[in-house]
Amino acid sequence: MKEILSASLILFSVIDIVGSLPIILDLKDKGFVIEAFKASFASFLIMLAFLFLGVQVLHLFGVDVESFAVAGSIILFLLGMEMILGVHLFKEDRKAKKGTIVPIAFPLVAGAGTMTTIISIKAKFSDTTIIAAILINCILVYIVLRSSDWLKDKLSTSVIMVLRKMFGIILLAIAVKLFRDNFHLYIKT
Repeated sequence: MKEILSASLILFSVIDIVGSLPIILDLKDKGFVIEAFKASFASFLIMLAFLFLGVQVLHLFGVDVESFAVAGSIILFLLGMEMILGVHLFKEDRKAKKGTIVPIAFPLVAGAGTMTTIISIKAKFSDTTIIAAILINCILVYIVLRSSDWLKDKLSTSVIMVLRKMFGIILLAIAVKLFRDNFHLYIKT
């Protein structure tokens, strides 16, 4: 149970659905109809596919999971810095006008950071633990998407920003731990 909670928190920090609430609300204000179940289910399928096929794709390029975990920890570190400092190091596509699957399921929920994280934590957690963590996070995504209008009325922008920075710090700590746990394996190969 502790491992499921740890993996869930790692994914929660990267997915940052609460921190993405301003983006979701902005999309709704622009006329996007967001189907919470469809977006959550599509996110689940994307993450599940990457969990099982991601390693095979890495092997096609001659990369092992430990090396990818080290690279992933650097990306997670940068994502954490983005969240804390409020800067954008990674380019976001905000021109998409399609709806639920794009841009909500991909890349907002199951984007590059999430996929990198899934492969990175595969070096530490079992597939069953990661599937449980993905499922828990997709349920949380569903809840946030479903209640986004209610949350808009209840949470101020400053509360959302504080949550985003708090999860940014957690993400930095997770990135450092992933780097530490895998770097010694990386230099041995």
